This record gives sequence, structure tokens and C-alpha cells, in this order.
Amino acid sequence: MDILKFFKFGFVGFSGLIIDFGITWICKEKLKLNKYLANGFGFLFGVTNNYFLNKYFTFDNHNEEIGFQFLSFLIIAIIGFSINTGFLYSLQKKTKINFYVCKIIVTVLVFVWNFGANSFYTFKS
Repeated sequence: MDILKFFKFGFVGFSGLIIDFGITWICKEKLKLNKYLANGFGFLFGVTNNYFLNKYFTFDNHNEEIGFQFLSFLIIAIIGFSINTGFLYSLQKKTKINFYVCKIIVTVLVFVWNFGANSFYTFKS
């Protein structure tokens, strides 16, 4: 594992996290959408940001098949999102921990899945 890529992936992930949380908060608190729907919108904006930053910054990848590559990234992210949402729902319902604290916990867990899958599949050398 390339430790520098791992940290870059984390940095990019943090920028996506800020976007994800911001969009989630706007949708949930200001637009009064269902919290899980709001979580989905946050995810979509965050994942798009992360794809482009990871492609060029983290993995310095210049594969011209952006459509196929983005689809791969999106599928991995959707699997991660499914894990995220399932754990988010379970953790909040079973522990009564604050929704946003639960979101932080599951985001850290899913980070490992996303890095591994994208390193070995989407952006493989």
C-alpha cells in the first residue's frame, strides 16, 4: 500500500465529507427533507467531488475513459454508501447516539472499503 496515496485519499475524503455533511445539513435542516434522503444527496455531491480529486490528485490517473472509470468509482461508492446507510441506521436506532456522531463513525469505517476498492480496481496502475 502506498502510504502517501492513503493520506491523499483521506484528504480528498475529508473535502468530500465537508461537502457531504454540508449538503446533508442543508437538505435535512433547511429543506426539511427526510434525514436518509438528505444523506443520499450529501453522498452524491461528495462522491462527485471525490472522484475528480482522487483521479488527478491522489492517483495521478490520466485514463481517458472517464465515463467507465466514474461508473466504477460510483459503484464502489454506492456499495460504500449502502454499508454506510445500513450501519448508520442500525447504530442510531440501537444506541440512540446523535445522528451526526453516528455518521462520523460509519464514515470512518467505510473509508477503508473505499480506499481499498478504488486502489485495486478503479485507479489501478
